[in-house]
Amino acid sequence: MKRVVVTGIGTFSPLGCDPDSFFAALSAGRCGIRKLESSWSVSTYAGVVDFDLDAHFPKIKRIGLDRVAMLALLAARQAHAASGLVIEGDAASDIGLYWGTGMGGAASLEGAYQDLLVKKSARLKPSTIVAVMTNASTGQIGIELGIHGPSCTYSSACSSSAVAIGEAFRAVRCGLVSAALAGGAEALLTEGVIKSWESLGTLARHALAQPETGCRPFAADRSGFLLAEGAAALMLEEEGHARARGATILAELAGYGNTTDASHITQPDPAGQARAMRTALALAGIEPGAIGHINAHGTGTKVGDLMETRAIREVFGAHAARIPISATKALHGHLMGATGALEFVAALQALRQSLAPPTAHLWNPDPECDLDYVPLVARPLEGVEVVMSNSFGFGGNNAVLVARRYRA
Repeated sequence: MKRVVVTGIGTFSPLGCDPDSFFAALSAGRCGIRKLESSWSVSTYAGVVDFDLDAHFPKIKRIGLDRVAMLALLAARQAHAASGLVIEGDAASDIGLYWGTGMGGAASLEGAYQDLLVKKSARLKPSTIVAVMTNASTGQIGIELGIHGPSCTYSSACSSSAVAIGEAFRAVRCGLVSAALAGGAEALLTEGVIKSWESLGTLARHALAQPETGCRPFAADRSGFLLAEGAAALMLEEEGHARARGATILAELAGYGNTTDASHITQPDPAGQARAMRTALALAGIEPGAIGHINAHGTGTKVGDLMETRAIREVFGAHAARIPISATKALHGHLMGATGALEFVAALQALRQSLAPPTAHLWNPDPECDLDYVPLVARPLEGVEVVMSNSFGFGGNNAVLVARRYRA
């Protein structure tokens, strides 16, 4: 099997619109959650990406793009440019595209329903279908970058983009392609989506004095997460392919685990999560004791954080207490289908900069969540060679990625 390396990263997030800005804000404990300016809510807080549409997309191009596709294109452009990979000629057929999203063009879909059912429009926008469809971002990236190889879109709720990266890893590892662009995007800050999450009771419901701190992973007073939008992308390459063209190798993607709980549509199962972690470690040929940092799924829900704590303990035994674990959703929010890719970028940056970002707002730790969740302040990582990123989605899908410092 071939070794798979990372040669480019792109991020557009509530904490910054490039990997270095994103990780600097994360490490400083800067919160990207703010009041959502909308006509339908005065009390909703979420993670919003600030970017100038006009600077990136001409008006004619925006007609057929939902916001999720715009974010996807921005992150993909950045990862591609950072990698320095030339996509042209026959080489374009040797490059794959693997993308994740939970709902696709949610804003365009909701807008179509508003036009049809509220405004009673006789005709919807001709671009509705191509903006709404789940694989729209994948198609738009392929068109813009000229990728001719296999193209796949993954939708498994919160694990979507982690699955996309994992499946791209498999494709490069097995020799199906020499390189692959992988990641995910999400833009769900619409009235219908937010009201739906509110009705499910999973959004944070407290901290009236400091509503931006509502997401409090692994805290005794946690009550849920806060939604966010954004995108993250990575260029993955077969090691020899990257070295032959003189690419800068950022890290090695070494393991991937994907399992199904097969128990409940919303309630997580620590046994399924543990299987995914063990699968990723086995594929990487890495012993549990080698893991020096974990970016936890850590949504801030009562059940989810406790189940993840139990799963980590099951896999790592006594070593679990010695692993610095960061839950970064407290600062950048929950990007749903894009969160796995963004948090894997956070884990890669932690590895490259030897620094574990903090789990923010953890003033009151839950005694049952008794691992080292790096509370409040970032911490140096001494001698860490291997990191893990966990992503667990509704439907019982668990995706785990393992990366290590690249050694030729």
